[in-house]
Amino acid sequence: MNLLRGGVAIPGGTGSFDVSAEAKAELDRHFEWIAERLPEKGARFVRWLRQPSSRWVRIPLALLLVVGGILSFLPILGLWMLPLGLLLIAQDVPFLQKPLADALGWIERKWMARKGNTARIAKDRE
Repeated sequence: MNLLRGGVAIPGGTGSFDVSAEAKAELDRHFEWIAERLPEKGARFVRWLRQPSSRWVRIPLALLLVVGGILSFLPILGLWMLPLGLLLIAQDVPFLQKPLADALGWIERKWMARKGNTARIAKDRE
């Protein structure tokens, strides 16, 4: 069997993950979408966080975000932390990449459809 890491088959591997280069590219697109909407310092931090050398910061931060998302009923924490934490974890856990990319694609389609419906309603009101 081949072991897949980051969408690349490693000959002689002992297992396999359902990871594709397409899922990784989709996650990269979502990260860039987030970085484009942040202020310059935030965008630089996100891009730095995605570098392989930032793994020791990325993993604990991702775990804290997931826990914060789970505890979103507390005043300062919010549900927004959960998907961000999962997105960061997916950088290092290959088998999460495809399901997360699919979920983000679904959310994006729903968001765009909702924005389209809102724009149509506003246009109809004019």
